Amino acid sequence: MVNQIGTYKFSDPKLLEEALSHPSLAGKLNYQRLEFLGDRVLGLVTAEQLFMTFPNEAEGKLNNRFVSLVRKETLAEIAEESGIVKMITMSHGAEGEGTRSKSAVQSDVCEAVIGAIYLDGGLNPARDFVLKYIKPRMTQAACASKDDKTILQEWAQARGLALPEYTEVGRSGPDHSPVFEIIVSVTGYGEAKATGTSKRDAQQAAAKALLQTLESQK
Repeated sequence: MVNQIGTYKFSDPKLLEEALSHPSLAGKLNYQRLEFLGDRVLGLVTAEQLFMTFPNEAEGKLNNRFVSLVRKETLAEIAEESGIVKMITMSHGAEGEGTRSKSAVQSDVCEAVIGAIYLDGGLNPARDFVLKYIKPRMTQAACASKDDKTILQEWAQARGLALPEYTEVGRSGPDHSPVFEIIVSVTGYGEAKATGTSKRDAQQAAAKALLQTLESQK
C-alpha cells in the first residue's frame, strides 16, 4: 500500500488510499469526502499566505490571486508535479474513458490528498505540502486574468443589475463522470447555456457564452 506523497509519510496509509480512489471503484471509499475537507484546508492556507505575503494589497487583488491559485487548472498541474496523477486508482472502464487525464479529476484528487495529509498529521504538514507548490506561483498569479464568472458579475454590478443567476438544468453521463448543463441569466439581458464536467466548469462556460453574446450586441 502506498504510504507517501513527496516527503510526507502517512501514519495511516488508508487515508492516502482513500484520497487516491476514484468513485468508479464500486464498494470502496473514494476521494469525495476528503476532497471536501481538502478544499477548505487549501483555501485557508492559500488565503493566509497571500495575506502575509502582500500586506499592502486590497481585498480585490488578493481575491484575484487566490482564485488563480486554487482554480482547477492550477491544482491539476500540482497533481502532475507531485506524482499524484499516476497514483490515482480507478476502474478499467474509467481508465479506458481517459478519466485519469481529466483536469477536474486531477484537481479533485489533489484536494483530497491535502485533506488526507491534514487528517493524518495536522495543519502543519498540510500547509507545507500546499506551500511547496503554491508559493512559486504566487507572484505569477498577479498577472492572471479574471475568470468569466467574475467578469460577468462585475459587468452586471457596474450597471446596477442583479447578480447573474446560474441554474442547473440537466445532468448526464455516469456517476463517476457526469456532464452538467447550466443556464446563466442576467435580468433584461438574456441568458446562455453551456455544459461542463463539473458545475464550476459549466458555469464558467455559460458565463463566457453570455459575455460573447453581450459583446456582439454592442
